[in-house]
Amino acid sequence: MSRTSGSRIVEETTLERERLEQLAARIEAGDERPSLEVRTPFTDEPVGSIPACTPDDVAGVVDRARSAQADWGRATVDQRAAILERVGDLVLNRRGELLDVVQLETGKSRHHALEEVLDVPLTCSYYASNGAAILADADRSGAMPLVSDATVTYDPVGVVGVISPWNYPLTLAMTDAIPALLAGNAVVCKPDERTSYIALALADLFEQAGLPEDLFQIVTGNGATVGPALLDEVDHVAFTGGTETGRTVAEQAGRNLIDCSLELGGKNPMLVLDDADTETAARGAAKGAFTNAGQLCLAPERIYVDERRYDGFVDAFVGATRRLECGLEFDYGPDVGSLIDGDHLDVVRGHVESAVADGASLLSGGRARPDIGPFCYEPTILTDVDPDSRVACEETFGPVVSVYPVSGVEEAIERANDSEYGLNASVWTSDRERGRAVARKIDCGTVCVNDPYTVGWAATDAPMGGFGDSGLGRRHGPEGLRRYVDTRTIATSRIGPLDAPPGVSPHWFARFMIGLTKVQRRLTRWLP
Repeated sequence: MSRTSGSRIVEETTLERERLEQLAARIEAGDERPSLEVRTPFTDEPVGSIPACTPDDVAGVVDRARSAQADWGRATVDQRAAILERVGDLVLNRRGELLDVVQLETGKSRHHALEEVLDVPLTCSYYASNGAAILADADRSGAMPLVSDATVTYDPVGVVGVISPWNYPLTLAMTDAIPALLAGNAVVCKPDERTSYIALALADLFEQAGLPEDLFQIVTGNGATVGPALLDEVDHVAFTGGTETGRTVAEQAGRNLIDCSLELGGKNPMLVLDDADTETAARGAAKGAFTNAGQLCLAPERIYVDERRYDGFVDAFVGATRRLECGLEFDYGPDVGSLIDGDHLDVVRGHVESAVADGASLLSGGRARPDIGPFCYEPTILTDVDPDSRVACEETFGPVVSVYPVSGVEEAIERANDSEYGLNASVWTSDRERGRAVARKIDCGTVCVNDPYTVGWAATDAPMGGFGDSGLGRRHGPEGLRRYVDTRTIATSRIGPLDAPPGVSPHWFARFMIGLTKVQRRLTRWLP
């Protein structure tokens, strides 16, 4: 599309500038706060502004959330679930506006914005349907059979802080907020300052769904100011972002003795085995590496191909990549959209240029495309990459992937694991059982077989998270809900104190306890 003014960009969507102003007005910041411009990657021009909240603003918002949480925590899980189901319905019904806001703020293609929108109602339904069972009181084995028992209960932690990123601002905010709310907590969300409007649109939908006032709130502003202030006030923080920032978040959470869940960086490997269908693997590589212009924490950046499949795979991959259409439209046309801003474009361009200077071969792409948009960059394939180059070692987080031949599956596994990161990987083979066996040897929190990332992410009942420098904790599944609760064990004795009864000598009681311990150990081994 041609470059037009920021106001015209808004006019080309179903949005109106008045609507953006209404969303920004939801932020309960103090008077006379400075504002931050929100610029669209489509043109690098402003489309609106948001308040730059202060630590005092954050404290006030969390206080109101904490007051609201008291009643919400006493509601039944089914009552909370009904509201979350209505949120899912509203997201589907209002998808046009949500798609426009996501595209406006991120510059991604409409196909990739749709992935975000559709993910939310599925997450709502999963937790609404399964939450009561996951949070139900659980009977556990007591200290002594027949005379004691134990029950575990689950209580909300209080107020959860969600710090969401710019690359998937709808999905990653809601994936953390939905289970937190279902568990009985209040949520205060700090979105990236570049993508705050979509978080505000979500707050609007929660209100329409009937969520009690102050239970889901937004604080906007600079991350260096608002983030630490939020960490000082909440009872759990869910953070998605870079590894170095994640270390800082974890350190502050540790000092405050609150728990945290962190999804951080990745340098994800893709393994193409000697029995893989090269056309299928190439199609998967193009989807995985260039979704959202490569700005996806699960995207493959390193592809290891068995040397017997290397030439065929590379030819097919280059062909699939060159067929991708780059463009910026509020319609289902282009395959690849924009990078988020000029700073990120510089990082991506720098990785490619330094790799080529170090001897890498450029098979496709390798150019910025200002004729399409100010931050657009072509999908890029590199080979002959120096293993010590930046593009080989650092997360590029853009539409750039390196392809390497390997002698066999053992070398592929070894090189896949030669990284401090361990978020997502994929294995490509015609033998699914073999693929699963290889997956068990890869040091990543999620490994997909014959798919780059979708089957793993969309398996909402299964936990997702990282090993090593890719993070702590898990989202999705029962694990993604129970991170937001405190457990309480209630243990009961039917005979009073578990001690020697009156009149029984300590000597005989000790013999009895030794014998009972031996019996318990045998029963533990024999019984399921």
